[in-house]
Amino acid sequence: MNKWIYSLVLLAAPVFAGASGGPGSADSTPTGVSQGRQIYEQYCAACHGWQGEGAANWKKPDEKGEMPPPPHDETGHTWRHCDAMLFKMIAEGWRYPFNKSDRLTMPAFEEQMTVQEIQSVIDYLKTLWTEEQRDYQKTESQ
Repeated sequence: MNKWIYSLVLLAAPVFAGASGGPGSADSTPTGVSQGRQIYEQYCAACHGWQGEGAANWKKPDEKGEMPPPPHDETGHTWRHCDAMLFKMIAEGWRYPFNKSDRLTMPAFEEQMTVQEIQSVIDYLKTLWTEEQRDYQKTESQ
């Protein structure tokens, strides 16, 4: 994908997400959250857990010196990231900066998911957080 277009998408995604009201608001669409859950189960649950619980010892590096997949529920830190950062992590993948390997420990999904599908996953993740966490994350995303 052209980097200019991709940058534009990254900037626009949080605007459209905010316009839709986001999960936890009166404007949330059950269909979007439901679609997000299905996509999460297809691409994310094998590593991050079916209920967003993450890997067992996610706070400690594994035998490869890499941080295991963190939880996406209220016990993790996903809710501390703005929508644009979550979008970027899902689309481009992620490597914890202090991992001993150079590989992406979370693969990029920009070839498997559309922009709307990535946003639906983010909408679903928000349903796993407390109301206070959603409020914090909403502020971070403005």
